[in-house]
Amino acid sequence: EVQLQASGGGLVQAGGSLRLSCAASGFTFDSYSIGWFRQVPGKEREGVSCISNSDGTTVYEDSVKGRFTISSDNAKNTVYLQMNSLKPEDTAVYYCKAPCTVVGGIPWPGTSEYDLWGQGTLVTVSS
Repeated sequence: EVQLQASGGGLVQAGGSLRLSCAASGFTFDSYSIGWFRQVPGKEREGVSCISNSDGTTVYEDSVKGRFTISSDNAKNTVYLQMNSLKPEDTAVYYCKAPCTVVGGIPWPGTSEYDLWGQGTLVTVSS
């Protein structure tokens, strides 16, 4: 089955860390870029980060630069988002997406033969 499965969300205090995982199956992992997006109720979904699994190129939204790190383990078909120094404004449902692209320097949902979203994982940062 072609799918993405996101996990790793939870409740953490401000300043803490979490690591999200996005496990991919059913398609050629290293041919696709995979990104993380987040959404707060009542607001549009926004791009957080995107990584190319073919050459490792990464891009981050400005507010997470220096705090979040996206990485990919091609042997495990999994993309990770390490989130450090978390802030209450990082609270959202986080989704992984394949593929992703970059528009105006910002991670953006891409399109291809496969257009996949993970199921979302909730990150709550308390102050």
